[in-house]
Amino acid sequence: MSEPAGTWRGEHSSQTPRRGPRGCGHARQTLSAPPSLGRRGRGTGHGQFPAGRLRSGLDWRDNTVGTITIPSVRSKYEQQLAWGSAASVIVGHPLDTVKTRLQAGMGYGNMLNCIRLVYRRESVFGFFKGMSFPLASIAVYNAVVFGVFSNTQRFLSQHRCREFETSPPRTLSDLLLASMVAGVVSVGLGGPVDLIKIRLQMQTQPFREAGLHLNPRAVREQRAYHGPVHCMATIVRNEGLAGLYRGASAMLLRDVPGYCFYFIPYVFLNEWITPEGSAGPSAYAVWLAGGMAGAISWGTATPMDVVKSRLQADGVYFSKYKGVLDCISQSYQKEGFKVFFRGITVNAVRGFPMSAAMFLGYELSLQAIRGDHAATQP
Repeated sequence: MSEPAGTWRGEHSSQTPRRGPRGCGHARQTLSAPPSLGRRGRGTGHGQFPAGRLRSGLDWRDNTVGTITIPSVRSKYEQQLAWGSAASVIVGHPLDTVKTRLQAGMGYGNMLNCIRLVYRRESVFGFFKGMSFPLASIAVYNAVVFGVFSNTQRFLSQHRCREFETSPPRTLSDLLLASMVAGVVSVGLGGPVDLIKIRLQMQTQPFREAGLHLNPRAVREQRAYHGPVHCMATIVRNEGLAGLYRGASAMLLRDVPGYCFYFIPYVFLNEWITPEGSAGPSAYAVWLAGGMAGAISWGTATPMDVVKSRLQADGVYFSKYKGVLDCISQSYQKEGFKVFFRGITVNAVRGFPMSAAMFLGYELSLQAIRGDHAATQP
């Protein structure tokens, strides 16, 4: 007799639990929702970490029953994650424009002066330059990065215990390595998106750097790019496919430690805020832990973020920098050590609402999956 769509299989009550290595506890192979990044579920199976692995397209492969796809779960997960991702971009992009102008532009004294000049010269729309491409790609980007982190951390925990468990103990080393892997993956996916965003945000700056005192109308008429697609095509035509990864080395040096300061504080802050005995973190705990993790991560990443922004903004009309070390050297010689902390306040302030929205969307999507799981249990 065929099972209705949305039915979960994979709980084998006849299996005898086997003990893993010391400290790994008992395990029984089950199929459940993908792992939350925060506190492991306590008290109920509804909040427990799964033994199944998150696969692309929201498929889970159990060791005994194969691959199962659940359209209703897929839809809810994608919608929640997409809304959280989109909200993080919309909330954070105006300050991202200010941050980029402070780091790679000229003539901006501080954050408030930058906001005033951008508004006066370009109106409110100036704060949203370059937003369309990140907005279109952020859901896929975050689904992959969060999935890589969650599943790498789970794989490391299970490999260490040599058993599949519903809630394997995690260690700081597991979280650290999983964060580093997520950082590497983020550069491969996000490098071209970040480059196009910054080129669109900064394409009027080289005129001022070159000493060409053009009025705003003349600058608008002579802009190099007319949108994200035209920007990408121009970069590929002039610099080849490798040009889309301009500044990738600086981005790698920013994102690998940056994601360590992103996921690890979130996990521990979430566990610290959530009361003992709770089935899972509250929306407030997720929002607060995610926001604090974002502020910490972006604040500590600022020095390499400055270098990355300058390398990616370079090359619209002429090139100043030959690489990461040359950019660091020139920036230090001209502006001193303080240049590497330009935009740190904006980064920290912007990081809180962006990351809070992102983690909240992610956790809500997992709750939607767990809700379907509970509703379809016999």
